[in-house]
Amino acid sequence: QVHLVESGGGLVQAGGSLRLSCTVSGRTFSNYGWFRQAPGLEREFVAAIHWNGRNTVYSNSLKGRFTISRDNTKNTVYLQMNNLKPEDTAVYYCAASTSLVVGSGRGDYDFWGQGTQVTVSS
Repeated sequence: QVHLVESGGGLVQAGGSLRLSCTVSGRTFSNYGWFRQAPGLEREFVAAIHWNGRNTVYSNSLKGRFTISRDNTKNTVYLQMNNLKPEDTAVYYCAASTSLVVGSGRGDYDFWGQGTQVTVSS
């Protein structure tokens, strides 16, 4: 049975940093992604990474502040978030894909975690 469990969320002041983790059990996947959903808004793409750890895709608006990485020995995917802003407040979701192509759409992913709350205060 596949499980994706996010951790590392919390309350942080604007300008601060957080590192989210997503631990995957049950099987390994080709690609992993991070999405986020703020209240009243659609779930949006944040970043994704290929199994090789070298091919990454970012939301244009977040590139430069957020960095995705993975440790295949630990079956864990990370999202390092720096210089956080109040508009980054959202529930952050980890997702896993069996596709060979790194995708940025919700439909590109087959399994999802339950999410972790990130709140950035001004």
